[in-house]
Amino acid sequence: METNLNCDMGEKSIHYDGKNDEELMKIINTANIACGYHAGNNETMQDSIQLAKENNVSVGAHPGFDDKNNFGRKRINLDKKEIKKLVIDQINVLDEIANEENWKLTHVKPHGALNNMACEDYDLSITIGEAIQECNPDLIYMVLPLTEMENAAKKLNIKFATEIFADRNYDDNGLLLSRDKKNSMLNNVKEAVNNVTRMLESRSIYCYSGKKIACEFDSICIHSDGKLALDIAKSLSKSLIEDGFILKALNKLNKFS
Repeated sequence: METNLNCDMGEKSIHYDGKNDEELMKIINTANIACGYHAGNNETMQDSIQLAKENNVSVGAHPGFDDKNNFGRKRINLDKKEIKKLVIDQINVLDEIANEENWKLTHVKPHGALNNMACEDYDLSITIGEAIQECNPDLIYMVLPLTEMENAAKKLNIKFATEIFADRNYDDNGLLLSRDKKNSMLNNVKEAVNNVTRMLESRSIYCYSGKKIACEFDSICIHSDGKLALDIAKSLSKSLIEDGFILKALNKLNKFS
């Protein structure tokens, strides 16, 4: 059995000080690095890639809306041309830094509101996928299972990986509960680990209401800015290894070999 732990990294900003990044990078397998629009800058991108390389962690672009004040979590309506430019520009800026560090990008995972909107909007998901293909057709598109993102990835015949979240609750449609709801986050380490364990065992998403939705997924995400991010990562990694899982970088999973 194999799986992947991914984490959104390099998000130093007015909202988060990045204090967990160095220790998290020692635990995770894959880092989604902020590209300077919703958070971060050239320095944090370079630092993140260097840390990833030191720890043999695969890296990908984590493009979001150009809105640092809201950490990329506010929905912004852009046309297709604007979305494509938004994504391509962010992939390119990170790719240039990655090439300087001789550590290639492996994937792209949209951030925050852009990701949430893409889950619901097929055309938006297609546009993001097309932007990825234009930059590098070998990049993996990281998506949420059973959403318009997965549908778009299949339509485009692009490499894609599906992810579940260790630290978030789901609504009855299998989408992440909005962060403005008090129960959107899992704020207990044991609860987070147990939630991932049962999702892996049943190959299903467990919604906050108790509803279970069967699906396939390749990776497990932890948000670096969460109060318990480091504790969840440590406990989850230990639990997965004890359960017999081999933790691999995203691009090293068997489906991409």
